[in-house]
Amino acid sequence: MSRKERPGRDRQNPWGNSKPNNGGRQGGNGGGHNGGGEPPDLDDVLRKAQEGLKDIMPGGFSGAPLFLIAIIGVLALWLASGIYFVQPGEYAVVQKFGAWSRTQSEPGPGYHFPAPIETATIVNVEEIRKMNIGFQEAFSRSGQSGRRDIAEESLMLTSDRNIVDLDLVIQWNIKSAEDYLFEIRDQENTIKKVAESAIREVVGQTDMFPIITTARSSVADAAKRIIQENLDQYKSGVNITHVLIERAEVHPDVQNAFQDVQSAKQDAEDVQNRADAYREDILPKARGQAIQKLQEAEAYKQSIVARANGDAERFKSVYEAYLSGKDVTKERIFIETMENVLRNADKIILDSKSTGGAVPYLPLEATSSKSNKR
Repeated sequence: MSRKERPGRDRQNPWGNSKPNNGGRQGGNGGGHNGGGEPPDLDDVLRKAQEGLKDIMPGGFSGAPLFLIAIIGVLALWLASGIYFVQPGEYAVVQKFGAWSRTQSEPGPGYHFPAPIETATIVNVEEIRKMNIGFQEAFSRSGQSGRRDIAEESLMLTSDRNIVDLDLVIQWNIKSAEDYLFEIRDQENTIKKVAESAIREVVGQTDMFPIITTARSSVADAAKRIIQENLDQYKSGVNITHVLIERAEVHPDVQNAFQDVQSAKQDAEDVQNRADAYREDILPKARGQAIQKLQEAEAYKQSIVARANGDAERFKSVYEAYLSGKDVTKERIFIETMENVLRNADKIILDSKSTGGAVPYLPLEATSSKSNKR
């Protein structure tokens, strides 16, 4: 029979029977079975189902319906592949036919046309990533961590032509997801090469002893600044958060020579310190003595000048007195001169007015004793 010659068939029910109205049971020889009857033949059920699907398909399609279902399923899966989820701290960069289309920064679900029309790349922009230079971390089977030195990365030449062994840790994150994905290739390797170049530049301009002692932080800060400047020139979209020098040592092959050099430097510093101490002790004393001599000379000059001025003033006053009374002045000068001359001489003064019968005498014994002493 053709499809038109089959009256009473429900085109919405591929099993060829109407929906039962008696609690799920149906009498007759339909596709169902009553509670006490035999189950239907499986081949008959499949045949009737195929005929029912043929009635449903438009245009009298006679192909296998499972193929169409498979196509619809594949299409649904293809459309569902455009669903993505953005977690906090992540960005979704969407590309349309390979070119940047948009960036979703808000957490939550998103959708893009499935590939190859659009693709979405999830980038974690808040994660702090770590990169080692000069060594590689390794873990044993027991879970203990260790490190393996990489000599071609860790050995560096300093400005004083010494070799230093450095281990560094670079910490970074992403500040621009678009630049990070599209402006540079092999991002981590590029960051590592830039970091190695920057740290070698800084170490090459610094002496070895400060690097292994007190200048680690300044070397790390200078390297961080150079790394960031170079990465910004590349438009890498990378932000360097920290540069840490975990280890800075002398190469083992030159350790003994380095110790000898350091001992010699210590001896030189000790001698220099003693010389500086002696200088600090001598110079203040010499300066003090020089100041004292200058002060004594200044005082002597002032005393001499004052005395000369006093003598000049006294001579002027005597001269003025001499002009006013020459006889009196001459007599006074004579008396003062005689006082100076006879001050320490042995003398006997006789008053001529009161001599009376006094006989002048000459002290011969005193005179003879003085002559003998001479």
